Amino acid sequence: MIRINGNTITSADLGMYIRPGSIKQKIAAQMMQNDAVYTYSSLDALNFELDARASIVNMSERLNNSLFSFKLFKNSICNEAYWDRTYEGGFRLKREAKPHEAIRDILKNSRLYGTECATAIVIVFYLGLVEVMPEGLFDRLFADIYLMDWKYLDRDLGVRTYGGVKNSLPGDCLYFINPDVNSETPEWQGENVIQLLNGYYYGHGIGITTANAIIRELNRNRFPGSQTSAYLLDQIVKPDYRYLAMRMKEYNE
Repeated sequence: MIRINGNTITSADLGMYIRPGSIKQKIAAQMMQNDAVYTYSSLDALNFELDARASIVNMSERLNNSLFSFKLFKNSICNEAYWDRTYEGGFRLKREAKPHEAIRDILKNSRLYGTECATAIVIVFYLGLVEVMPEGLFDRLFADIYLMDWKYLDRDLGVRTYGGVKNSLPGDCLYFINPDVNSETPEWQGENVIQLLNGYYYGHGIGITTANAIIRELNRNRFPGSQTSAYLLDQIVKPDYRYLAMRMKEYNE
């Protein structure tokens, strides 16, 4: 269910603003069908989240189809025209680089980049947002990007983890955990993924596939004799869309 200022929104209400059959329309339809209640202060705030989620889905697919490679932090690579690679294996934005250009370069010159799955999810969030926000605002909010899993997230990105979530949406980050991972393959302890449409997920290194396929792949990397299967946690990770929509409103005024 979607509510704006206490009023329940119907498909007909959104029909004037959303192209039928688009990713955005499919996400909105799923929100209206879910048991959860999604509340917004304005139609603009709802539109921003739908645009951002649709963009994240699209960028997940584009990144999957690029030459962006999977590498452990010790072997990570980046385009040093825009990023400084740190001793930890993360990518810190160069002082002279424009954030929107540096993020877009990850797709433009994807063969020059490689990292692990959590950092890939953060990259997808930035790639999605740079397509729906004015470049000036994006550069202002994300002036000091450091791409390194979940430990160094920009405060203005507002990424948080929400537990006990039964109704995830396209654009959400989810996590498949492998509790009995083989100690010889610790990189298979789990897989961060972006939920796409129609039961598919994007996971860096695994690609675009179904939940069952991800679980099968993780289960191949359990310690011998394990009877505990990998599984999907009931939690989501997402940016703070309401805060970002508010900052965009302020920027456009």
